[in-house]
Amino acid sequence: MEFDTYLRFALALILVLGLIALLAWVLRRFGTGVKLSRGRRLGIVEVQALGPRHRLILLRRDQVEHLVIVGPHSETLVESGIIPPKSAAPETKQSFAQTLAAEEPKR
Repeated sequence: MEFDTYLRFALALILVLGLIALLAWVLRRFGTGVKLSRGRRLGIVEVQALGPRHRLILLRRDQVEHLVIVGPHSETLVESGIIPPKSAAPETKQSFAQTLAAEEPKR
């Protein structure tokens, strides 16, 4: 084999490893997007990054929310027993056509 074959192999390997690393970073940063919250008592409502290694997490258990700061070596409960606002309850989703039909025409 010649040098250009080895070079093409090395570049392809670097490209594939770079794509795998990028995918892993995106999944870790933004989550997998899988929501399995039906019938469960415990769930994560929201996550906010405070720094490269610390997260502020809003947890919900039995319709009561808890605010927690999570770091690499510690967890701190900031506030407990938060009652979620009524607007945070899941609403029934309407289609765009139903929303337009409910609006009064402007004259």
